[in-house]
Amino acid sequence: MEITRFWDALGPRAREALLRAGVPVVIRPGAFLMREHTRASQVFVLRSGAVKVWVDRDGESAILDVLGPGDVVGELEAVDGGTRHANVEALTRVEAVVLPAARFRGVLDAHPGSVWAVAAVLAERLRDSNELRVAHFPDDPERRLAGRLLRLVARFGSPAKEERPDGVTEEGVHVRLPVSQHDLGRWAGMGRRKVAQILASEPVRGGLTVARSAIVVRSVDVLHRLARDDDPALEPGGRNPAGPAPDRYLTYALDDE
Repeated sequence: MEITRFWDALGPRAREALLRAGVPVVIRPGAFLMREHTRASQVFVLRSGAVKVWVDRDGESAILDVLGPGDVVGELEAVDGGTRHANVEALTRVEAVVLPAARFRGVLDAHPGSVWAVAAVLAERLRDSNELRVAHFPDDPERRLAGRLLRLVARFGSPAKEERPDGVTEEGVHVRLPVSQHDLGRWAGMGRRKVAQILASEPVRGGLTVARSAIVVRSVDVLHRLARDDDPALEPGGRNPAGPAPDRYLTYALDDE
C-alpha cells in the first residue's frame, strides 16, 4: 500500500517557505486541532504524532482516517473556503506547523508546482475512499479491516523482533498507537464484535494482535491477502519528514474543554 505524504511531495524550497510562514506548536493527546462544522482557517502540517479524523452522526462517531508525520489537515477548507468537514483529534502528543489558510495558499502560489502536492494527497485519499466503498458492495468486512490496518502499518509501523517461547525470533511490525478494536470497527464500517471475530479467524489468528496501546503485526502477508492486495511491498514507518524539531514550541490546544 502506497501512502502519499504531503511533506514528501513538496519541493525543498516550498518546505522551507512553509516552515518560515508557520508557527511550531504542540498539541496534547485528546485535544482538537479542528472541529466539524466550524470555520476556523488554520492548516496543520504534522511533524510527529498521530491524529484521528472523525465525524459525529447522531451521537455515533465514524473514523475517516488516522494521519501522522508528513500529513496535512485543513487543506480542503483552505482550497474551497468551506466549513470543517470533520473533527481532527490528537491521538498522541503531536508536533505540527500551523499557519492561516490564506498564508498556506500564498506559499503554494509562490512555488509553482507545489499545488500538486495537495492534489496528490487528495487523489490518494479519494482512492482509499473508493476502495472502502467497493469493499461494501458486495460486503467484504475482512478486506475493509485489512485495508485500515495496512494504512496504519504504512504510516506508523516500525520493524520489530519478537522471541517466541521456543526461542525462535520472529520479525514483525509494531504500530504504537492507542487504536482499539472499537476504533478499527468505526473506521472500517463494522462493530467491535465483527473486528474481534475477524482477528480470531483462522487466516488471521496469530498473525497480529490489537492491544490498547499498540498493534503487533507478525505477518503483513496475512493482511495483504485479506485486502486482496497483489503487491506485498510495504515499507513501514519512516523518518521525521519535517526535519529536526525547533528548540521551542508553543503549547497549542483548540476546543479541548
